[in-house]
Amino acid sequence: MREICILDAKTLGADIDLSPLEQFGRLHVYQVTEPHETEERIKNCEIIISNKVILNESNLAQASKVKLICLSATGTNNVDLAYTARRGITVCNVAGYSTRSVVQHTFCMLFYLLQSPVYYDNYVKSGQYCGSDIFTHLNKTFWELAGKTWGIIGLGTIGRSVAGIASAFGCQVIYYSTSGLNHAADYRQVTLEELLRESDIVSIHAPLNSHTKNLIDYQKLQLMKPSALLLNLGRGGIVNETDLAAALNANLLAGAGLDVLESEPIKSDNPLLHLKEPEKLFITPHIAWASQEARQRLLQEIVLNIAGFLSGSPRNVVG
Repeated sequence: MREICILDAKTLGADIDLSPLEQFGRLHVYQVTEPHETEERIKNCEIIISNKVILNESNLAQASKVKLICLSATGTNNVDLAYTARRGITVCNVAGYSTRSVVQHTFCMLFYLLQSPVYYDNYVKSGQYCGSDIFTHLNKTFWELAGKTWGIIGLGTIGRSVAGIASAFGCQVIYYSTSGLNHAADYRQVTLEELLRESDIVSIHAPLNSHTKNLIDYQKLQLMKPSALLLNLGRGGIVNETDLAAALNANLLAGAGLDVLESEPIKSDNPLLHLKEPEKLFITPHIAWASQEARQRLLQEIVLNIAGFLSGSPRNVVG
């Protein structure tokens, strides 16, 4: 019987049914795989499913039977594609499954920062509102989106979807293409410097590469409006985290929301965890992609990738 393993099933969530994978062979499910465990777990497998576990020549050389690696993600940087090509191992990824989820989380982060819901909820539930001498409470200012400028860094599928919703709220959308390849007649293309100077909200939806590494540093943050909000839902490393912490402490911008970090999980000495005013920063643990529906679509795509490979018509091949 064909042997299949999934090396980091925990990244898919306990609420996702993995049984559709069992139609292809004997399934070995590992919740988490440490580097020293990889070689032993893959050595007899024909199909490997992995999200972030490193698969390289060192461990794959011991897996003589492997024919297919299915990535439960879009990124491929955890696989040595040069080695898999030499071995004739097919590598498939999954793209587009999380667009709606990431777009939704973008606006979740925006409204958390813009409207201070936690502050106002606590104000009421703490009993302070009970003793108010007026019907309302205006200690945390917020503003309407209509008429504001939303700058998008990375106008791919996710960036375009964010642009459409921002426009529906009445925002003027501008964008900067990190690759120089994406163009949209509906929105004004600007330089990065122009985008940072003009925008009330800046959201990042770009991949991490040589063009985007440390794209947003202290010098760039100095260009932003003191009232502006920065959202990073692209990749950690695009925003220099040390510089962002310094910029928030210096009031160069009003707030920031991050779903991605350079090191995940975050390190305890990260300066972002030690801000003077921690309420200026909203951090989530790389969950923008992870709505239940998105994770179900992800599993469905993995099933289709395996079925396509076994039928001789592989899908989503990379490398």
